[in-house]
Amino acid sequence: MKRGIALLLMLAISIAAVLGGCSSNEQSEIKTITVTNNGWDSQMLHNEIAKFIVLNGYDNYDFQVSTGSSTMNWQAIIAGDVDLDIESWTDNVATYPEDVANGDIVDVGVLVPDSAQGLYVPRYVIEGDPERGIEPMAPDLKTVEDLKKYAHIFPDDEEPERGRIFGSIPGWMADEILYKKYEYYGLDESYNYVRLGSEAALFASLASAYNLGEPWVGYCYEPTWITGKLDLVLLEDAPYDPALYLEGKCEFPKQELKIVSSNKFAEKAPDLLEFFQKYKTGSQLISEALAYLDETGATHEETAKWFLKENDYLLDEWLPAERAEKVREALN
Repeated sequence: MKRGIALLLMLAISIAAVLGGCSSNEQSEIKTITVTNNGWDSQMLHNEIAKFIVLNGYDNYDFQVSTGSSTMNWQAIIAGDVDLDIESWTDNVATYPEDVANGDIVDVGVLVPDSAQGLYVPRYVIEGDPERGIEPMAPDLKTVEDLKKYAHIFPDDEEPERGRIFGSIPGWMADEILYKKYEYYGLDESYNYVRLGSEAALFASLASAYNLGEPWVGYCYEPTWITGKLDLVLLEDAPYDPALYLEGKCEFPKQELKIVSSNKFAEKAPDLLEFFQKYKTGSQLISEALAYLDETGATHEETAKWFLKENDYLLDEWLPAERAEKVREALN
C-alpha cells in the first residue's frame, strides 16, 4: 500500500516537472518585436495596426516600441536592438544607401508609394478666401526663396520686426535639412526659425492660425490629419538633386515611405517578415484615419481598430486566410 502511494507521488512529481518544463519552454519561445516610435502620428498609427495584427494573428510574439529621435532609433536598428522602422523616411537619412549596402539596414517593403514634405502655407495666404472675407496676403508667393519678400506677412509675436518660420521637430533629420535651407536662402536675415518641440504643438499652431485666417508658414508633411483637413500649398523649390539635397539647396524629394528592419529580423521572425513585406497602405487611407483620430479624440489604438474594420479587405491582402480570420475574430 505504502509502495503504491509512493509510486503515485513520484508519478505526480514527474508530471508536474514535465508540465512546468513545457510552460517554461513555451514562455521562452515568446519573441519580443520592437519597432520605432519617432514621434509622429502616422507612424504611431501604423505601429498600433501592426501590433494588433501581430498579437492577435500570430502566436508567441510580444510587441514593444522604442520611443526616441529618428536618429537614435536608426542607430538602434543597425545595432540590432530595434527590429523595425514602420513608415521610414529613408531619403532623410544621409547614411541610408551606405547602411543598406553594408547590410546593416534591410528594405522590407514600400508602405506608401509617394509622399511630400517641406514648407507649407495656407492657400488663403496666396489666393485669399472670399467666403471667409480674406484678401490675398502674398499673391506672388510661389517658392521658398520668395519668402524673403514677405517676412512682414509672417511676423514673430515676440519680435514683430522679424518674420517667423516654424521648423520641423528637434531630432528629426528633416529639421537639419530645413535649417540648412533657411540659412542657404538667407531667410535667417529676416526670419526667426522656431522649433515647437512636438508634432502636436506644430500642428496646433497651424490649425489655430488657419481657423483665425492668419498667415502661417512652416514645415509639414504628408500624410497627416492636418494635410487631409486643411487646404495647404507646398512652396516650390529648386528641382531635387541628391547632391544638393542634404545641404538644403533643393526641394525635398517625393519619396517612398518604407518599412526597414535590422539584419536580424528575417531570421528572428520569418512569418512576420512575410506580413510586413505585404503591408501597404496609402496617403489617402492614412490621412482619413488620422482625421478620424483628430475629430473623435480616439487613441491611436482605437483608431487602428476602426481602420481595420473600415478597410477589412486589407487583411486578405496582407495575411494568409487563417491569420486574417483570427484578426477579424479579435476585432469583433
